[in-house]
Amino acid sequence: QVQLVESGGGLVQAGVSLRLSCTASGFFLNGYNIGWFRQAPGKEREPISCVSRGASMGDSTTDYVNSVKGRFTISKDRDKNTVYLQMDTLKPEDTAVYYCATDLLYQRCELRVPVYHYWGPGTQVTVSS
Repeated sequence: QVQLVESGGGLVQAGVSLRLSCTASGFFLNGYNIGWFRQAPGKEREPISCVSRGASMGDSTTDYVNSVKGRFTISKDRDKNTVYLQMDTLKPEDTAVYYCATDLLYQRCELRVPVYHYWGPGTQVTVSS
């Protein structure tokens, strides 16, 4: 059974940091494209970052949307089968439910929601001013 579970969300003040975790089971995470997404109330789910297949970060490619570029960093731990999203300098507009997802058909880094088929339940991030 393919499963992704996010953790690490919470209520924080603007300017602080959080690190989200996405732990996979039922498949080897390093073999596939993994994406981070977020969805604010009343808005469409949007891509945030992705990391391509690869045994290590050195063997992978990453991408970020402009709104988080320079503040968020994606990484993965092969041994823990986990992808992380380090979020620095959080802003109130970062408030959303954050999801990780994978597409078992593709291995490239893809910042496109429709290609992802397997999603975690999400973790809430709330940033107060």
